[in-house]
Amino acid sequence: MHRRTVQAVRGVLTHARSMEIRVNQARKWSNGLMRFLLYPLFARYIRMPGRRFQGSLGVLDPLESEIARRSKELVTVMAEGIGERSIRTVENLNACADFIEATFEDLGYSVVSQHFEYRKIPMRNVIAELPGTESGGKVLVLGAHYDTVIGCPGADDNATGVAALLELARLLKGKRFKHTIRFVAFANEESNGDGPELMGSYHYARSCHEAGDDLVGMISLEMLGSYSDEEGSQKYPFPFNLFYPSKGNFIGFVGNIDSGDFVRSVVGTFRAAVDFPAEGVAAPDRFQDINRSDHWGFWQFGYPALMATDTSNFRYEHLHTAEDTTEQVDFERMSRVIHGMLQVTEKLAAG
Repeated sequence: MHRRTVQAVRGVLTHARSMEIRVNQARKWSNGLMRFLLYPLFARYIRMPGRRFQGSLGVLDPLESEIARRSKELVTVMAEGIGERSIRTVENLNACADFIEATFEDLGYSVVSQHFEYRKIPMRNVIAELPGTESGGKVLVLGAHYDTVIGCPGADDNATGVAALLELARLLKGKRFKHTIRFVAFANEESNGDGPELMGSYHYARSCHEAGDDLVGMISLEMLGSYSDEEGSQKYPFPFNLFYPSKGNFIGFVGNIDSGDFVRSVVGTFRAAVDFPAEGVAAPDRFQDINRSDHWGFWQFGYPALMATDTSNFRYEHLHTAEDTTEQVDFERMSRVIHGMLQVTEKLAAG
């Protein structure tokens, strides 16, 4: 009786495994068919220049090692030394703005602040500028938000973006380009569900429009520290799940249709500059997941803009939680992204 029971169980398990294999095969076949049918409709949104890097990552070069070290120091200060930077902890929010301002000044930049209010709470965007050689010329805006949601230390969201902003300012200091580069740390990106027009980036984009600034474009540095080589670690909303990798080991560049040329320029330059996986999309605004950061405000005033991101909740399980801490951040891969963004910035600013 015991032997027969064991054989029966084995038979059930074998049948279950066989069914699982068939289901997976059917799913792959179905996805392949859907990809084939939908690709002609979506190709104009997802097709990007340059080759997709698929090799193994080499050893960090000396520049990348230094970027990784300094980025970790910056993220640690913001996520651990300062901590939560929300409307509940206004003193921390102000302390982070002070830290960013002091870091810019230590690098030799003159710093200005743009003040606004949210729920009667004084807030400020912190701005440093590398002037271009062309008087009255174009401006490239690099931006990142320094605030967090309530209850979150915000290491990946978004101390990583601010660290990248500060590192790019350091690496570009003393260089001269045709176009002006502005480094802007934004307050109130999270906006607590009260509407994107209340974000610091919207205030800043409106001021650029009112001043008649001619922007090359705007790059929002939004969560740059989460990566995984595990199959299935990357998720997407349909139908983008049909066209992009299932491993969360890449950096994404996300824009709308009107910013398509800007997105393709950035992706092509990044792919040519560093051996690191990069994906891009320039999709219609009706896909709401493409507009969830500081680049959105610039779209409202007709400026090309995109978000550079590790894709946030489509990969990072600690988003908006108390576990969004420094130890979750992959600083080695983040340093490769910053190195690539350095070369993207230099090319865009050169004109």
